[in-house]
Amino acid sequence: MKTFIAIVAGPLVGSLAFLLLQHLGTTQACMAGTVAWMAVWWITEAVPIPITSLLPIVLFPLFGIAELGATTAYYGKDVIFLFLGGFLLALGIERSGLHRRLALMIVARVGASPSRLVLGTLLATGFLSMWINSTAAVLVMLPIALSLESHAHGHQRFGLALSLAVAYGATIGGMATPVGTPPNLVFMSLWKQQFPELPPIGFGQWMLFGVPYASLFLLFTWLLLTRVLYPMEGTTHVDRKALREQLAALGRASRDELLAALVFTLTALLWITGDDIQISSSFTLHGWRSALGLKGLGDPAVAIVGGLFLFLIPSGTTEDKGDRRMLLDWEFAQGRIPWGVVLLIGSGFAIAGGIDASGLSATIGKALAGMYTGSQVLQVAAVGSGVTLLSELGSNTAVASLVLPIMASTATGWGMSPQSLMIPATIAASCGFMLPIASPMQAVVFTSGRMSVKQMMRAGVWMDAVGVVLLVLLWWLLGTLVFG
Repeated sequence: MKTFIAIVAGPLVGSLAFLLLQHLGTTQACMAGTVAWMAVWWITEAVPIPITSLLPIVLFPLFGIAELGATTAYYGKDVIFLFLGGFLLALGIERSGLHRRLALMIVARVGASPSRLVLGTLLATGFLSMWINSTAAVLVMLPIALSLESHAHGHQRFGLALSLAVAYGATIGGMATPVGTPPNLVFMSLWKQQFPELPPIGFGQWMLFGVPYASLFLLFTWLLLTRVLYPMEGTTHVDRKALREQLAALGRASRDELLAALVFTLTALLWITGDDIQISSSFTLHGWRSALGLKGLGDPAVAIVGGLFLFLIPSGTTEDKGDRRMLLDWEFAQGRIPWGVVLLIGSGFAIAGGIDASGLSATIGKALAGMYTGSQVLQVAAVGSGVTLLSELGSNTAVASLVLPIMASTATGWGMSPQSLMIPATIAASCGFMLPIASPMQAVVFTSGRMSVKQMMRAGVWMDAVGVVLLVLLWWLLGTLVFG
């Protein structure tokens, strides 16, 4: 019954939005109604999120917002191939088994005290999530964390802290790179779409802000989990021998692991060093694109090249029939690529394009112009807090897809640069930590049965607050310097 009500509520709310906003003109009212319909279905998950993401393909041509060809083009933006290429690299690491070795090495070397093991779990999960799908990072790290808990003969506080460290580490680590989490990818493409006249924001440039933010956030998360919420005094230490035994059981790094690491490392280096970085008004650090005259070879192309190599390099193992397989094959990849996220990202571009084409962006900008607080810092704080709360209710990618086009339109009315609103909103979209429905990472950890919703909310309230405060402070100190 609840599902039926939610299904019906989508078009009803959309129709209500259309009727209330008809004075803006039919096209703008239809666009507003479409966004309202999609928002209800996304937040309630009345139908699968990827299916909701397909609505613009039907509604835009039906309501005269955009032609069918123009609408479907949004679902093939170049950043989608950055996501696909990055995910293929992650699958190559997973197929070789390198991800588990890396996680165990980090956890084992940090230390054996409960507090240090929580730190190791945060760092390992965060590092993996910088480069591979955040949900995949949780699936790798959660069994390791549960194993550590069993070796401690444990205290409940230790188990709770470890489980939350996996969920939070995956979310925070994903903020550090453009490929770490889908909201970052949504921003990267919307930036090019909405502001083609402005310089593109490169991989390395994002990391100049994202890595310090994620690093500080991981540090505060560790202190919060081990000093405030779940103090570790009196908790049994984990036997380091058990950790070494788990690592030793993996044996020496295989040929596949080394090759997957090589392909991944070279791709990541090309991502990081591709764009120019302006150090000062008189000095620019040139990337390989401008140095070699290859400006047309963007990050998505680099990602696809890395992914292609995984399909071309022979593996050290053979199939059942005796044939040597490649480091990655399509049978392994096709069932693991999150095609639903691809559709969700595409719908975000479609919403942004529809809002702009219908004229609704200018209307929103004028309406919000009078809501400026007079302080850019306070404005960033208000945007960060609002988006964080919204992200508790639905997919972080869906939230980013809804909010970022509005931020792009609003910035001009508030006399602010678009990046000063869009980038904080992008990061805040990943800062919902209170509820299992806020992200797949928290949902996976919650289903392990190690905590209740009340316990997750108690920790999540603190995490939301820390995330917003750090975002505002670091944006004030570093954001303008990095992004202009």
